[in-house]
Amino acid sequence: MKLDIYSDTICPWCFIGKRRLEKALAGRPGGGISITWRPFELNPAMAAGGMARDEYLALKFGGPERARQVYAAIAEAGREEGIAFAFDRIRRTPNSFDSHRLIRYAGLSGRQDQVVEALFRGYFLDGLDIGDRDVLAGIGAAAGLAKDGLDDYLAADVDVRETRADEAHARTLGIDAVPCFIVNAKHAISGAQPPETFNRIFDLAGAEKAEGEKD
Repeated sequence: MKLDIYSDTICPWCFIGKRRLEKALAGRPGGGISITWRPFELNPAMAAGGMARDEYLALKFGGPERARQVYAAIAEAGREEGIAFAFDRIRRTPNSFDSHRLIRYAGLSGRQDQVVEALFRGYFLDGLDIGDRDVLAGIGAAAGLAKDGLDDYLAADVDVRETRADEAHARTLGIDAVPCFIVNAKHAISGAQPPETFNRIFDLAGAEKAEGEKD
């Protein structure tokens, strides 16, 4: 079974969705699901250096009070999944494009999941600027990527065209919000759904595969 996950590294619901997916997978012994993390930028027009967090929240929500209300609800959902969001530590909303390149790079060594987890934790728990290439290199190395070549990869703009093409493909699929989980290029799960929703789709995909093998 193939699972493509479109997400953004600065999307708190994507972090929550990852935890709920993990719960679903933990209840399915035997594995057999190949996961690929795909890029989707919530702010594709963001300046390369990102934006001061206060300024971003003012533009997005119209002011700090509305932002507090929105993030309080997200924090509560996070606590239910064991995520201690520390939104107050975030000083800049980054351009997330290079973080998606890092995830793509991690796929070469089969460590996408570890890098995605490290990016989520670095941004949402530690307030790291994951738009900074030095920060990204440190996160990648800490998540098990070989340090040799990592700095050069990020600095040389390798895989820029490929990453943008992958993201453009998401738009052609009609994806306009994340997280979005696509099973076997056929069934889509939109949003941070509960484990039961994942399991229903996995069961359906498994039944389809079994039926196809009979034909």
